[in-house]
Amino acid sequence: MKSKNVSRSYWVVTGLLAVLMLAAAVPDLLRSPPAVGIFRHLGYPVYLLPFLGTAKVLGVLAVIIPGFTRLKEWAFAGLIFDVVGALYSHLSVGDPISAWTPSVIALVLVGSSYFLHHRRSPVSLVSS
Repeated sequence: MKSKNVSRSYWVVTGLLAVLMLAAAVPDLLRSPPAVGIFRHLGYPVYLLPFLGTAKVLGVLAVIIPGFTRLKEWAFAGLIFDVVGALYSHLSVGDPISAWTPSVIALVLVGSSYFLHHRRSPVSLVSS
């Protein structure tokens, strides 16, 4: 894939990722009744909602702001942990596919964004 196409693809996928993760973060930050209901259904304490919402927002910011290579790596890892945890939680309580599909979509977007990020700027994180 040419450099311009990789960069364009990265920003499209990362933009979709940002919209999805921010749309998931806002109800958490506001402790909206649907978010509280989902958390209770999954067996998690409600006090985690603002923490996870804040972490999602910070993760998205780290991914979309240029530079900060090491921070971006941690942000991608955090977003992966969030969506894999959500997917596992929904599957563990026997939720239907409609409940865990957004987690699968988010996982694909985070993975694709990470892959494209490294395709467009292959920088080593380990100093030699």
